[in-house]
Amino acid sequence: MNKLLKIKPEWFLRLSLGAVYLYTSVDIFRHPTGWYWAIRPLPQVLQNIINGIGIDNYLKAQATGELIIALALLTWFLPKAIAGIAGLLVGLQMFSILVLVGISLETFRDIGLLGGGLALFILSLREENRQ
Repeated sequence: MNKLLKIKPEWFLRLSLGAVYLYTSVDIFRHPTGWYWAIRPLPQVLQNIINGIGIDNYLKAQATGELIIALALLTWFLPKAIAGIAGLLVGLQMFSILVLVGISLETFRDIGLLGGGLALFILSLREENRQ
């Protein structure tokens, strides 16, 4: 139990958020049509962008961004500030989804991801201030 208490809480956030983003990015690349449900009606400006580039290309761009976030979270040797930025990006993405799509049976879990991402970001700011 003492060994568990020595682990910094940021690692639980990094591993869990990184696993979520790694899973979704790989699954979007492997099964893009399985994610069509996630593209809901958005404000017209955003919908026009998605329609212009095509849903598959949009999903590939989304998956690429999520893979970068996953690698930033899971790569232990990168500066902690990188993980903090990734946490901020997670928070911003989830906030955008909740504002633009709303809370539904599929999005209610995004609230936890929003909190985890922002918590990681705040932890990274505290770490920067200690140095």
